[in-house]
This record gives sequence, structure tokens and C-alpha cells, in this order.
Amino acid sequence: METTETTTEHIRALHNPFSTPPQFATPIGSIRSRRPDSADNGHTARPRRRFRSSRLTGEFEKPWLEDGKRKPNWDSIIFYTCCAIALCVSGYICWSEYEKVPRHDWCMILDEDFKTLDTAVWNHEVQLNGFGTGSFDWTTTDPENSYVDAEGLHIVPTLTLESTHYTEAELLNNTVLNLTADGTCTYSEQRVSTLADWSACEVRSNDTSGQILNPVRSARLTTKGKKSIKYGRVEVVAKLAKGDWLWPAIWMMPEDSVYGEWPKSGEIDIIEARGNDAETYSWATIFTSDWGAQRTKYSEGYHTYGLEWTEDYMFTWLDGRLRQILYFDFTKNENMWTYGDFAGSTVNKTVPSDPWSQTGRKNTPFDQEFYLILNVAVGGTNNYFPDQMDGKPWVDASESAMKEFYLAQSSWLPSWGTPEERGMIVKSVKMWELGACA
Repeated sequence: METTETTTEHIRALHNPFSTPPQFATPIGSIRSRRPDSADNGHTARPRRRFRSSRLTGEFEKPWLEDGKRKPNWDSIIFYTCCAIALCVSGYICWSEYEKVPRHDWCMILDEDFKTLDTAVWNHEVQLNGFGTGSFDWTTTDPENSYVDAEGLHIVPTLTLESTHYTEAELLNNTVLNLTADGTCTYSEQRVSTLADWSACEVRSNDTSGQILNPVRSARLTTKGKKSIKYGRVEVVAKLAKGDWLWPAIWMMPEDSVYGEWPKSGEIDIIEARGNDAETYSWATIFTSDWGAQRTKYSEGYHTYGLEWTEDYMFTWLDGRLRQILYFDFTKNENMWTYGDFAGSTVNKTVPSDPWSQTGRKNTPFDQEFYLILNVAVGGTNNYFPDQMDGKPWVDASESAMKEFYLAQSSWLPSWGTPEERGMIVKSVKMWELGACA
């Protein structure tokens, strides 16, 4: 009877969650013990508590469904409004900048792929004094210095002693090299300077003065008198020369010195480079007026060097017009004289006169016909190779700079490699005039 009453109270307590659990003489069997094979399966199992859902039932208020009570989500409104405004502003900026891009007609006047060296297009210029830069090369028409093959036009520096009849004794002393006498000199008053005190067409080696015959021969080809442009485009695909103190260049000069001797009539440098290894000499391997190579060696592959030039602007680019290198807007300056701040300056203790402003054009002297030049110079005394650079074997101001360079050839000749490696290779040249073709 007592067992029955205890069981009844236990069941009531289980239905009351707030009641104090009764004390049992015998513990409630575990789940394992209630299994059929349990040794204690005779005890009564505790009833499990019935699951009760907490879900709402019946009618209840749903205020979020009532239109009159909805509140605006200002966070979303502000976010999406700002996104829309940003898209509109970005679209307008893109459109306005696109509208500023000049749209010109271009007429191609030269498409050269160098299957042959066309003398109707190209001239060799032959001189001894570096065309005013004081470079050490003797430019020639020798096929060892310029030739065409399946790769394109090669311009290759060679040692004078290897490609002429001169001996080293003659190179250094008591020998005259006269290009006027043999009719090969092409000198003209196109670029005058005091950087080289020897003649463009004649030189005498003299051991006492330190003057020697040019120790290196190279080539310089131009389109002067045959292909020139006054405003237009130029694209040259080339692999630059490699080797210490080599100076490959793709550039332009005026057909006529309208405003006076160089540099008064202007010069356009598309690309100039130093052949020295930048990792050895701690400088950039490539150079134009305002930019460097960023450790790129342009002697290891072909690249496209471009120029676009109009009355209003001039810019150069590398491997595509989107990779702009130098941009100059003529319209933003009164003229080139004021832009260069030449007023009040002195040259050789004299004050230069303004040769450009009288034209009334903002781009003078870049308002004349210019022709293209391809060349590989060697050394020079115009500070293109600065005296403070490690390993430079000559000093620009020295009266025997060329001799100092020659006597140090064991330091620079190995870097030149074979003639195929040291030369500049030009794969193609394209030139356009501004305006539609007639």
C-alpha cells in the first residue's frame, strides 16, 4: 500500500515542474538499465516529459504587415542613392575625358620592314666628331656597320683596327684620316657644338696631344631630304644595343635650321639608351627626356617606340599609346622661350636672343619639317655618360678622352659580345603625316 501511495505522489510530482523531487529508496534506472537485457529491468521507468511547442497559436497582431505603420529604411535609401550618384558621376567623367581624346586623320608616308635597305628612303651620314656630341665613333657606309637580314636593319659598332688597314701605331700617332679627300664625308652645319675640337671630316693622330684616330666605327642612317613630317606619328620596332658605353638612339632633327644652329631649331628624342648593364652601373638602361627604364633591359627583346605630334601637343609612348612616357601640351604655355625660362640666362658668357617668340606660335621650333635618325654612337664628352659613374674610363673635359677610352678597351669590349649581340636591330619603321591623304 505504501508503495502504491509513493508511486502516485511521484507521478504527481513529475507533472508539477515546480515541485521538489521526492526521495527514492532506489535510484531510477538509466536508459541503459531499462534495456531488455539489463539486470535491473524490473524497476519502473520514469515517464518522459511531453514536448510542448512554443509556437504562437490563434489570432495575434502583425504590425509589420500594416501599410500605414511601415517605416522607411533610411540606411538602404542613402546607400543606394549614393551608388546611383557615383555611377552617374563616373559615367560623366569617362564620357567627358573620351570626348577630349583627339581624333585625327593620318596619312602613312613610310612603311618600312627592311627587306632591303632602300636608298630612296635612307641615307648614311659619315663623320668623325660625333655630330657635335664628342662621341668616339667614326660613322661609315661599311656593310659591317649596317646591313639588312631576315631580322631587319642592324647597326653594329666595330673596332677600327679590325675593319680597316690601320695599325695601332697609326691609330695613336702621326697618321691623318681625311674623309673629304676620299669623298665620303657628309658633314653639314646641322648640329654645332664645342664638345669635339676635331674636324667632322679630318683627324690627325698625335701622341703628344693625345689625339687619336677614332677607335670604333659605327653607322648612322637618316631619312633627311626623303621622308619627313611636320606633325604626325612615328612608330619604330627595335631591339636596342647592348654593351658598355654604347649609345643607341631613335630621334628626329629639322630638315632646315630655320631658327638657327642646334639646338635653336629643335630636336625630338623618341628614345635614347645606354648599353651598360643597369645592375652593374646602378642606372636605368633606357632614357628619354623625362623617364627611366625601371630596371628593364630593352636589349633583350623588341619593343615599339612611338611619337605623336601635333600643333597642340607632343607625346612619346612605349609598346602602345596607353603606356604614355612623356606628354607636353604646347597650349598651356605662352611659348617655348618662356617655358624654358631662357630670359636672363647666359651661354659662354653671352645672353642668348629669343629665336622663337616672333612667330606667334606656342610650339616653335616644333613647327617645321623633321626627319628620322637611327644610330648607335659610342661614348661621348657631353655628359650623357656622367663622369661620376663607376668604371667610366675617360673624363669629359680631358683633351685625350678618346685615347683614354681606347686604352681601357679590356674593361668594356667583353661586354659587347658578338656583333649580333651588340648591335641595334630595327625591325620596322612607320611614319604618318597629320591629315587625310590627298
